[in-house]
Amino acid sequence: MTPSMRVLLIDDERLARAELRRLLAAHPHVEIVGEAANAAEGVQQIAALQPDLVLLDVQMPGGSGFDMLAALDHAPQVIFTTAFDRYALQAFEVNALDYLQKPIQPARMAAALQRCAARQPAIAAPGAGATPVTTPPKLFIKDGERCWFVALDDIRLFESDGNYTRTYFDTHRPLMLRSLSQLEERLDPQRFFRASRRHIVNLGFIERVTANESGGLDLTLRDGMAIEVSRRRAAQFRSLTNF
Repeated sequence: MTPSMRVLLIDDERLARAELRRLLAAHPHVEIVGEAANAAEGVQQIAALQPDLVLLDVQMPGGSGFDMLAALDHAPQVIFTTAFDRYALQAFEVNALDYLQKPIQPARMAAALQRCAARQPAIAAPGAGATPVTTPPKLFIKDGERCWFVALDDIRLFESDGNYTRTYFDTHRPLMLRSLSQLEERLDPQRFFRASRRHIVNLGFIERVTANESGGLDLTLRDGMAIEVSRRRAAQFRSLTNF
């Protein structure tokens, strides 16, 4: 049996949410787990319900769909639904599953759901002995008009920049409106190490570790960037790693 796809609807218009329900009724593998009428409600519902997929309006009172995603600790899979085609390019730049312009055609909805199903990890049957496959958590980053969905495993470094945090992945270095301390509370300490007051390092991107004259350590990342670890934090680093 095909696993159920748990979907959350976020749109400020009641009739628009009703239309989404009508379209989704044709897909028996879809379970609508809730609705939200604005960005603030959306953040709460995503945290409470943990949906597989969010159908998200872009323009809403109190904050856009992009603003809402930027407030999340982990971003779910997203299909944008909106009446404004000028948002299409931005939506695809963030690597959303799809962008559906209202009024939404049934065939377009079906194609978008199929794309989501293809990305859903397989769920092991009870008693099968197999380990369920999990999708790496993603972070949504909004810096001005540019946005990205980024797997946490692909981020090599977080760097404090005042009340912001600069995020290093691929060739990008966008700023997030979050402090490094706020991020640290949400990151896996077995994967991300607080190397200093300014830096959190993805341990998987460390290429070389050398002792320095102050009794601490110098970490060299795959891109050649060097990060200094104090003597106090060096002991913690050694207990976490095999370096």
